[in-house]
Amino acid sequence: MTTSQLSGSIAVISGASSGIGWATARALAGQGATVLVLARRTERLKELVDVIDADGGQARAYEVDVADADGTERVIRAIGDEHGRIDVLVNNAGFLANGPALDADLSDWHRMIDINLGGVLNLTHAALPYLVSAAEGSRGVADIVSTSSVAGRRVPGSDSNVYAATKHAVGAFSEALRQELSSKQVRVGLIEPGVVRTEMTTGGAKNAPDATTGRPLDPDDVARAVTYMVTQPAHAAVNEILLRPTEQVI
Repeated sequence: MTTSQLSGSIAVISGASSGIGWATARALAGQGATVLVLARRTERLKELVDVIDADGGQARAYEVDVADADGTERVIRAIGDEHGRIDVLVNNAGFLANGPALDADLSDWHRMIDINLGGVLNLTHAALPYLVSAAEGSRGVADIVSTSSVAGRRVPGSDSNVYAATKHAVGAFSEALRQELSSKQVRVGLIEPGVVRTEMTTGGAKNAPDATTGRPLDPDDVARAVTYMVTQPAHAAVNEILLRPTEQVI
């Protein structure tokens, strides 16, 4: 694999201020893509842009909450006006607040729906015309990759109620998109990680899996899976990757 398989391409990555999104931005920039990184934390995005610049890559930051449909559309329209296309879209923004339904804060449920599912819908809907346009170009293909979870394949426990529901929905949406867009040369992929060492799993999220012990995945492990998906030849689509730590049972 060369370091220029995505040369000249435009990659948009949400949830890029930390963890999987941060690692994926660096990985795709290392493959030659111009990475446009989206998140709410502007200062963290600026740090990421500086890191990618120091690595010799190209990046630009956009502050947006993908749960805000209008704000997301404005950002994607600005990207489309400047670049004319989007070659790779990575839906990575996420929120987790696990716990028993009887004790749940309803606002946590709605936030998971708004970000984990609504964010994917908002960003994908805004980006679709630019992805279809990109697929008609010299690369001959465009890619949508969404970060799901092991919890998108099976419910790992009762505490994951709404989180698992959002990830199952992302899987269903992705499969329908795949069926619709395959003839337009837009590939649709789903990454389903197990426990990953991120802010979410090291104390930043309610009742999240504990990644402070054992040997969880690193964000770079997931970023390599995303890179593998989007650097396949145009005729080959990797639609699903389930990636667990070796020691993870569920």
